[in-house]
Order: sequence, then structure tokens, then C-alpha cells
Amino acid sequence: MSRKVHRVFKLHILASGSKGNAAIVEETANGQCILIDCGISKRDFLARCDEVSVNPANISDVLITHEHTDHTKGLGVVTRGLEKMGVAFTMRTSMKIRNASPDIADALKSENVDFCAIGTDQSNDTQRLLDVEVKAFQTSHDAAQSFGFRFESMLSSDTLAYLTDTGMVNDEAKQALQFARIVALESNHDIDMLMNGPYPYPLKRRILSERGHLSNEQAACALDELLSSLGGHTLEHLVAMHISQENNTYDKPLAHLGEVVERFSHKASVNVSHQLHAISVG
Repeated sequence: MSRKVHRVFKLHILASGSKGNAAIVEETANGQCILIDCGISKRDFLARCDEVSVNPANISDVLITHEHTDHTKGLGVVTRGLEKMGVAFTMRTSMKIRNASPDIADALKSENVDFCAIGTDQSNDTQRLLDVEVKAFQTSHDAAQSFGFRFESMLSSDTLAYLTDTGMVNDEAKQALQFARIVALESNHDIDMLMNGPYPYPLKRRILSERGHLSNEQAACALDELLSSLGGHTLEHLVAMHISQENNTYDKPLAHLGEVVERFSHKASVNVSHQLHAISVG
């Protein structure tokens, strides 16, 4: 007998963009919070938690997608701030990412932090975090290693997928998006704005490469493929992530992704994450 679906997950994007990233997955049935990345200051982290009514004392685990500083530079100061609040947690990322990041090394100096390696024996890795099962999957980015995450509640069949900082949506990522109720999907740049913008050509090539970032068009194609499949019928909330402030606008991802949803006459809401303020869905 299948379990009744209870909408237990909420996704709080505290900040998203090239200047800093942090998000919290909240399991509302028990208050458990899982932090994904921390590339913002302690002041901003605490202010954004307050903005979305999340108690940081409920953080049980911290997941790191990759070692780039816009995802890690706040780890040390935030960890020490949480330590003063009596919060202990487990940091989870791969050994490759840990070894490539001075910010992670700084955070791991705190006595309140344990470390658990993910992605050790294979590209995929599934771990049980209290009442949440988290599956890490490989993404394609110019980092030592990079991951997206799929969250499945053990109390219901609620599922959330988180995919950002990747130049392509590979088969593992496509599988992770299937049957998710909440999806966070990178929609980093508008191709015309990027090509006609001020960035030097090597940087443009890097962003456009399969180890760069997803464009609005690529995000729309990924959404189209998801909604074309059986696994798209559960989608309720889509969040466009990592919007470039130089090579995109907040309206463009909304238009691209909204057009796909409208074409399928789908029920999903389309939301856009921001660099300077938090948003919540779920």
C-alpha cells in the first residue's frame, strides 16, 4: 500500500547568485533543517533565516555542492556562530571538495562539526539524515567535484530536487528530477546578454561550456523534458536558481520557464531566487 503524500518539505533560498549562495531544506513534520552551501556572511545568514521564519538551531546537516567560494566563503563564520548557539551538525561533501576548500577546512576546526564523506565509491550516494533520505548525484561543473541533491521524506512520499551550477543536465540529474514536488533548477544566463556583454571571451566560453552554467533556454528544455514524462505530474513548485546579475534579468527565467508550464497547462508555480533577499516555496 502506498503512503499518503504529506507536503512536509519547504525550500528556503536564502541567497542565490554569483555573490553568494545558501539554501535550507526544512522537513516541517519534525522541524529538521538541512543547509545547502553557505557563501554568505553570518549577518546575512541569520537575517535571511529570520526573514523566512527558520530557526538555525534546527540545522542537523550541511551539504556542500562544490568548493567555489560563492558557495563556501561563509562556512567558517556561520559555523562558529552556530557553535555559540549550541548547534552541532554534520558536514557532508566529497573528499575532493573538502581537500580543495580552505573554507571547509576552517569550518571543520569547530568542535561542533562532524564530517561525513559522500560520493566516495561511486558517482551516486544515498544517506539517511534523520527522517530524510538524501541522494547526491554528479553534476557537470568546472570544480574539483560537484553535486546536486534529491531529498525524500521517510514520513511521506514528498520529494525535492536541487540542481544548480552545472553546464548540462545529465542522465543522473534527469532521474533526480523525476516525481519531485519541489525542483530548484539553475537558469543562470541569457545567451544573447552573455555574448554581447562585458565578460572576456574565455569566461564566456567557460559559462557556455558543459562544465559551466545552464542558460534560460537549457533550463526550459530540462523542464520541457520533465513535464513530458510521467515524473513531471507531481511538480508543484519550480525555482529558477543562480540568476546572473550581469547576464540575465529576473524576468527572463520566469518567462522562459513559465512558457513551458503554460504550454503543458501544468499546475506548477514558477518562482525566481534572488541574490539580495530570501524566498520560500512549499
